[in-house]
Amino acid sequence: MKEIIYTKTAPNPIGPYNQAVLWKGLHQHTLYTSGQIAIDPATGALETSDLKKETQLVMENLKEVLRAAHMTFDHVVKTSIFLSDMNNFAVVNEIYGSYFDEKTAPARETVEVANLPKFVNVEISAIAING
Repeated sequence: MKEIIYTKTAPNPIGPYNQAVLWKGLHQHTLYTSGQIAIDPATGALETSDLKKETQLVMENLKEVLRAAHMTFDHVVKTSIFLSDMNNFAVVNEIYGSYFDEKTAPARETVEVANLPKFVNVEISAIAING
């Protein structure tokens, strides 16, 4: 059964999509999050002036979507990181890594793309499993 996940503590979608979709199976639930960018959910302001702050806000937004589905970063099995410039990898990786235990960190890919929504520097999505 498909359940739409929404929380006011993460940014509203900026298009025809949801923050996340939870698939409720018989023995496990799988959460598919939409890519999160650095929009402050309280103000709607976009943070792109400082890459560390931008990445932290992306991860905090992702954490809130996980929380809305009763999950944490411990449940994440796969992430996708999209960067506007691969030269930003080290900074993004440092902040991203602080949210995971390296021994149990999820699978991941990181790709450079020509543009991202609202011309941000980083976007991150996740797949999480509970059960």
